[in-house]
Amino acid sequence: MDPTHKHLAAGYAPGFVSTVFELARGAGKVFAVAGLQGTGKSTLSLQLAALGRERGLRVVPLSIDDFYLGHAARQKLGREVHPLCSTRGVPGTHDPALACEVVDALAQGRPTTLPRFDKIADDRLPESQWPRVDHADLVVLEGWFLKVPAEPPQALSDPINRLEREEDPEGTWRRWSNQCLARDYPPLWQRLPYLLFLQGPGFDVVPRWRWQQEQTLQAGHPGRQAMTHPQVMRFVQFFERVSRQAMKTWPGIADRTIRLDAERNPVQATSNG
Repeated sequence: MDPTHKHLAAGYAPGFVSTVFELARGAGKVFAVAGLQGTGKSTLSLQLAALGRERGLRVVPLSIDDFYLGHAARQKLGREVHPLCSTRGVPGTHDPALACEVVDALAQGRPTTLPRFDKIADDRLPESQWPRVDHADLVVLEGWFLKVPAEPPQALSDPINRLEREEDPEGTWRRWSNQCLARDYPPLWQRLPYLLFLQGPGFDVVPRWRWQQEQTLQAGHPGRQAMTHPQVMRFVQFFERVSRQAMKTWPGIADRTIRLDAERNPVQATSNG
């Protein structure tokens, strides 16, 4: 079975997908799609893979979420650094070196396996269950903080939400994550020559969009328990600081920005350079 062949939820219009596909094909072997939670990055990447199959090309979709550290590794961080480190999401809870290895293998035409993360189990699947691909004509890496720079240390002093105020009052967790972002992720960012930014209306819409994602996840796994609404509302607070930094910096970083309305309809495109 083609490991890139997954279920496609209702997504972007075919004409838009075709336009992005041509943009990606002209950008090189690796194409990056960035946007906050719920902007439709995963759906777009799967639509690009489906269009690639129609055209006889192997498009391999990857997500930064595929490279989360496993549950045990994050529990160790929670004990040694800060309890909030045990929750997946922020920079520092991924394996950027593994991401570099996978992207390099695909970009160089070498066979490789693709890590998979089970979000309901909150753990990485065993390597024996990772799908294998023999080659890629195009790699699409999507993620919610691709190429986002770290914040200056002075910006970390004041809590940004209730989670930081009540559970990270000394700033230990957010300083650790910011340091990880500055130190561990640039080698991966250097492997992303072209960045498309799906620009939503702002962070205020993220809780609603993230809850919609969780409902879709639950509907696809009726026998398992996904996050509840209160859990999702807490979860998005883990992402808020870096998300707001992303919204400030992506317009100047991305090669192409697609502005979305509150229903994820593309309404405007702008280019850098």
